[in-house]
Amino acid sequence: MLIDFFFTLKDAKIPVTIKEFLTLLEAMQKQVIPHALDDFYYLARLTLVKDEAHFDKFDRAFGLYFKGVSAAFDEQGSVPLDWLVQRMKRELTPEQLAALEKFGYDKLMDRLRELLKEQKERHEGGNKWIGTGGTSPFGHGGTNPEGVRIGGKGGNRTAVKVWEARAYQDYDGERELGTRNIKLALRRLRKFARLGAAEELALDATIRATASNAGYLDIKMQPERKNNIKVLMLFDVGGSMDDHIERTEELFAASKSEFKNMAFFYFHNCVYDYLWQNNRRRHTERFPTWDVLRKYPPDTKLIFVGDATMSPYEILQPGGSVEYNNPEAGSAWLARFTSTFPKFVWLNPEPEGSWQYRQSVSIIRQLMNHRMYPLTMDGLERAMRTLSK
Repeated sequence: MLIDFFFTLKDAKIPVTIKEFLTLLEAMQKQVIPHALDDFYYLARLTLVKDEAHFDKFDRAFGLYFKGVSAAFDEQGSVPLDWLVQRMKRELTPEQLAALEKFGYDKLMDRLRELLKEQKERHEGGNKWIGTGGTSPFGHGGTNPEGVRIGGKGGNRTAVKVWEARAYQDYDGERELGTRNIKLALRRLRKFARLGAAEELALDATIRATASNAGYLDIKMQPERKNNIKVLMLFDVGGSMDDHIERTEELFAASKSEFKNMAFFYFHNCVYDYLWQNNRRRHTERFPTWDVLRKYPPDTKLIFVGDATMSPYEILQPGGSVEYNNPEAGSAWLARFTSTFPKFVWLNPEPEGSWQYRQSVSIIRQLMNHRMYPLTMDGLERAMRTLSK
């Protein structure tokens, strides 16, 4: 059974070894964990995965191999039901949706503070209390055009605030591409130059010098020819971007291969006063956005990657971030980026035909001077032409 699991991990490009696999078997033989799938998951990850960059691939491989196995374990109701478990979903007519009250951001947050003081029990359905499956602006699993999601997963993606701890995965820069087309599109940005020490044989110059020297060998050296383009990539991560992980990882891997002078940072939905490079340590290892703006020269090519799908408050209003009270609006930071780096584009993995139906996409497009392109081969080629002008 576990031998097949080992090969599943190998197929997922996780660098597991026989020694690590034997360590796992030894731990199982000595019964260091209870007979529970969750405990086995943590033990297997601890013994088999040595680099946290592979945790996401491990989770996918584990889920693929043990799909349905959890049904064989008796839960016995030992874990109490979540106060916000979704037990009903409602289908609303367009007239009902239109009738839902839009609080507005400030009023919405004031009302949430009042309810947190008043509400003493779990609630399902309805249009007032914090609960599930209703039309209240607070809770999850229901329908409201401008709500605060508390617990659960995003469904309609209309929340203006998310009341929960967010955990994101780093994009895998070593992902094997299914096609070379992304690399070929990115190569439009190449600008080669010979800089640095003379370490490479200059064959043509050597031939000319030797011929001019009456046949006596005269070796000429030259610096290595390198792509001199500087690229700064800012990746949206988490939330609705989870739907686009595979394509974004392909772009990330291709970019790391093509651009040797590439720096990258993560943000969530919109850029604010700090960025990060490691999603597992994003609360402790932050990079002030001002430092990023000052660090890279103006000829750096700036590439945003994100679906631009969020509440308009997150772009236009201080405190609009779903995670914290940002002192300045995201639009102010976007303006600083585009003025600092004149060569910029935004790559959007969402289908181009859906952009017109999302207010936040229209706002971002305007802030980007309409330099938003779909994450398709045609879109990539158009974006690279814009950056190379």
